[in-house]
Amino acid sequence: MSVASFAHRADPGRALYRAEQVRELDRRTIAAGIEGFALMQRAAAAAWQDLKARWPGVRAISVLCGGGNNGGDGHVLAALAAAEGLTVQRIVLKPIEELGGDARRAAEMASAGGVAAIDWQPGLTLSGQVVVDALLGTGLTGEVRGSFREVIAAVNESDKPVLAIDIPSGLHADTGAALGLAIRATLTVTFIGDKVGLHTGAAPAHVGELAFRDLEVDAEAETDLVPAARLLGAGLVAAAMPPRSRSAHKGAFGHALILGGAPGFGGAALLAAEACGRLGAGKVSLATSPEHVVASLVRRPEVMVHGVRGSGDLGELPHQADALVVGPGLGQGSWGQGMLQAALATGKPLVVDADGLNLLATRFSGERRDDWILTPHPGEAARLLGISADEVEADRPAAVQALQQQFGGAVVLKGAGSLVIGPEGLAVCPFGNPGMASGGMGDVLSGMLGALLAQHFVPEQAARLGVLVHALAADMAADDAGERGLLAGDLASYAQLLINPGTGEDHAAATR
Repeated sequence: MSVASFAHRADPGRALYRAEQVRELDRRTIAAGIEGFALMQRAAAAAWQDLKARWPGVRAISVLCGGGNNGGDGHVLAALAAAEGLTVQRIVLKPIEELGGDARRAAEMASAGGVAAIDWQPGLTLSGQVVVDALLGTGLTGEVRGSFREVIAAVNESDKPVLAIDIPSGLHADTGAALGLAIRATLTVTFIGDKVGLHTGAAPAHVGELAFRDLEVDAEAETDLVPAARLLGAGLVAAAMPPRSRSAHKGAFGHALILGGAPGFGGAALLAAEACGRLGAGKVSLATSPEHVVASLVRRPEVMVHGVRGSGDLGELPHQADALVVGPGLGQGSWGQGMLQAALATGKPLVVDADGLNLLATRFSGERRDDWILTPHPGEAARLLGISADEVEADRPAAVQALQQQFGGAVVLKGAGSLVIGPEGLAVCPFGNPGMASGGMGDVLSGMLGALLAQHFVPEQAARLGVLVHALAADMAADDAGERGLLAGDLASYAQLLINPGTGEDHAAATR
């Protein structure tokens, strides 16, 4: 895929909301004069159009309807499909006579259109070519149980393509956690306000392709409803990285220092240093164990490498840098402790990663700064917060908010749908792929973030941009060669292409 096509893969800065905020938008829209059933019809029509576009040859569908308004959307979609001549299997998990409000009206509409209602029972065969999930919607907060769990399991075991209406049933709309069991959708069509939980945690394994339909409701016009987060869009890269002045010199782009590579752990620091250079730092220095100096000179002679036996060998080097990265290959012994202490003492902007974070959780607890970026994965976040990794993953937005409140600065909670938070609020990165589940990816991210701090981006801006470039570079590399076997060192040259506008459609040079 070309650089140009990557630049348009998401809406820059699209607002994300919590489920209760979207329900409030529903209420306000209805209060403004749009009937609730008319809004339901809009949603069902939008989902039906997306279904036809995604599966144009489909002739039979199975529609699974729960008892609330999400089920109502399903009933209306069933009626629309039947009106166009499709065979519709409408499976209900609550008797129609027990429904109320718009959901009852929608169910009666489907019945009037000749679509029979079939009560769910275990072992029932899903006869449609495509399954429509209109079971639970965004109101779910507890674990999926009973007949809903049975039908979700049956859908997942069927391996049929699934369109989820608004959200895959069983997925938490605010956290992205799977509540015991969740539908694995092929396509999710969500309405009015995009939801945080569709973009992080377990969401990438359940949402599939995501389509957002605003149903002619301008959520951002409701200025008192502050979005819970913003979706990072690829277009932000070009906006933040305009072409350089023709009279530029290396001093204008900062000096970054990588502190890492304790004895026997040199690779992580080398990866960080190379990525730092590729993200445009004017000068990159590396302070590492003396045994890694030769490897650094061979791999990347542009990096000014210094062999240090301990923090006492650093001299004035940390004070000469504009920004520091501490953590890659740091270790938790005396060498690593000395490097972190020296970094903290400079008062310079810094990135703390890996064992730097583990040391913060133990020997350097209580530190709080406005000028740093912390980049924990869920296990490191758990140690910093004194909770379990499962608790972090159960509510990733709450965990990253707690980290930022406790430690200050900007915090990146890595993982599927990486979260970035700073004083301006929460952002979610929708890019990246499973190929990034390999050693060294976090070290590359740290180097990129250090380069941006050295170029005088404030921590929150650097964190958002660095996470975005890191994920997009991984997607470009995977598009070229596949996800399996993707190496952290593959990302740096793709990242260089991303931050340079006008590099053209052909990025084959990135693999050289």
